Amino acid sequence: MRTALTDLVGVRHPIVQTGMGWVAGPRLVSATARAGALGILASATMTVEQLRAAVREVKSRTDEPFGVNLRADAGDARERVRIIIDEGVKVASFALAPSKELIAELKDAGVVVIPSTGARRHAEKVAAWGADAVIVQGGEGGGHTGDVATTVLLPQVVDAVDIPVIAAGGFHDGRGLVAALAYGAAGIAMGTRFLLTSDSTVPDAVKARYLAAGVNDITVTTAVDGLPHRMLRTEMVAALENAGRARALAQAVRRAAGFKRISGTGWSRMVRDGLAMKHGKDLSWSQVLLAANTPMLLKASMVDGRTDLGVMASGQVAGLIEDLPSCAELVERVMEEACAALGTVSGALGSSDD
Repeated sequence: MRTALTDLVGVRHPIVQTGMGWVAGPRLVSATARAGALGILASATMTVEQLRAAVREVKSRTDEPFGVNLRADAGDARERVRIIIDEGVKVASFALAPSKELIAELKDAGVVVIPSTGARRHAEKVAAWGADAVIVQGGEGGGHTGDVATTVLLPQVVDAVDIPVIAAGGFHDGRGLVAALAYGAAGIAMGTRFLLTSDSTVPDAVKARYLAAGVNDITVTTAVDGLPHRMLRTEMVAALENAGRARALAQAVRRAAGFKRISGTGWSRMVRDGLAMKHGKDLSWSQVLLAANTPMLLKASMVDGRTDLGVMASGQVAGLIEDLPSCAELVERVMEEACAALGTVSGALGSSDD
């Protein structure tokens, strides 16, 4: 299936595996790339040295194009951009809007720039600054999310920008791909669906928790870092929501210390990163610290398998997923379903002509 997305990045199928922290590592990304979709490495939970090693590992596993997701507001963002350029990575993806200058630097080096947004005005901004495409996530998506449904947000953005739009939030099968294409998107991006594959390194106990979840077991909370965050409803989420301010601050300091040991990030940098994530919100100091070390809460589950101590970011679509295919099996299935759905639509249109 050829779309503006496949032409832009050189993949066979208009499917993107999103850059999920602690999840989208070399194994998942290379498996996605070999399956003909666009895999994106999550670099926010890596040191600069780990990022370079991860990029080289993916390159050793596949010659197919892949991308790296960056935090545009990170203090070492330019150092990470330099790795992308030096290592010949095809795509740079951003969780927050990159500056006009950063976009220009990447494009001058031949890197395709694809920011992620959750609002039409943000998509219009990055398009005006020269972004090559944009991922638009509706409120159904996992992690930090907005409150506008994909079915409302997607057509708004498609009508507002003249660059390829990739739809995210609520996608897991070929019917969703066809629906996104009908809205004018150039493809779909999926996170939770790729997390729940056999190529994902997420511990089996955590995958089982996702598979057991129903649609109503997935919630949006501001208790983690003060921003709307979609995740599985767990005892940990309940504890964060019920914790008093003093207790929440003590927990945040403890987890921040753990992230400091792993990442080598200093306290001042962590606080700066936390403040950068406020986005004008009135956050408590515990929330500022949690905003800086939310990766530790994700690591506890996604790496250590501690569903009792970590949080599990999740799209609502987890309530519809029941199996753990390989990336190759998943992509092939999605494309077969898409072709079948297109045939059904075509048949229905033909019948109406009669």
